[in-house]
Amino acid sequence: MSENKTKSTEFDDVLKEQEKLRRKEKFKNDFPLYLMMLPGIIYLICNNYLPMFGILLAFKKINYTVGILKSKWVGFANFEYLFKTKDAYIMIRNTLAYNAVWIIMDLFLAVFIALCMNEIAQRKIAKVIQPIICFPSMVSAVILSFLVYAFLSHSYGYLNATFFKDNPIAWYNEPLYWPLILTIVHIWQSAGQSSVIYMASIGGIDKSLYESARIDGATKFEQIKYITLPLLKPMITMMLLLSVGRIFNSDFGLFYQVPLGNGMLYSTTQTIDTFVYRALMISNNVGQSSAASVFQAVIGFVLVMVSNLLVRKINPENSLF
Repeated sequence: MSENKTKSTEFDDVLKEQEKLRRKEKFKNDFPLYLMMLPGIIYLICNNYLPMFGILLAFKKINYTVGILKSKWVGFANFEYLFKTKDAYIMIRNTLAYNAVWIIMDLFLAVFIALCMNEIAQRKIAKVIQPIICFPSMVSAVILSFLVYAFLSHSYGYLNATFFKDNPIAWYNEPLYWPLILTIVHIWQSAGQSSVIYMASIGGIDKSLYESARIDGATKFEQIKYITLPLLKPMITMMLLLSVGRIFNSDFGLFYQVPLGNGMLYSTTQTIDTFVYRALMISNNVGQSSAASVFQAVIGFVLVMVSNLLVRKINPENSLF
């Protein structure tokens, strides 16, 4: 009996030793891949995880003389100012309304552009058009604000000089026009970049499916309807879920720089991000600013989880996790 136990132990030791050798060999073979992955991991830690220490700021009244850790805890007092201020309804309404509309519009336009680009027969033309439609996303908010001002200036703007000579419109004094203006600027800036993801997804679809469909007499529209769009559904769902997670965030440059920070436009241009920036500049309260960021992150996380749960119940294959 003892001899059998000894043999079994020796056999287990041999297996463990072989397993260690296999792991070492695998690590040796994959070592170049780990080196390639290292910069991305370092960036992820520095950019996404180390700043999480700043969550403490949202629950403290910062006293720079004693430092962050020794500053006084104030609980949820920093969050209260977001909802007690008279602008709370306006900034939350604007943030949600703009994002809700833009998420749907971005989806349809991005998919439409991707489908159109895929149907261009000459690849050389497509390679020229693609950088052109993606260029606006690389324009900084400051330059973008000057471009918009060139169109909307009361005295020298293109629109007033061309279409409203007799009765020029003071665009920067009328909040009514700015939901449409900001929507047009947002679409011009982001639609091309968003379509790149769908172009890549369409490029990965098996071409034999289209060839079979053409042999069966399917038109271009039918190929898009029954092949392209169904195979794009997982990517569309994933992008929608990610967009929903940022529904409480806004493009600060677009909402602050483009309207030139005009106080007369706050009713249609004030969002959570711009409000926090203005509050920080006036009161210099870092805790309140951090509280707004935590609020946006928590709500975004909850929305992604709930949305993913709904998608998983309807179609588990299209869920993120």
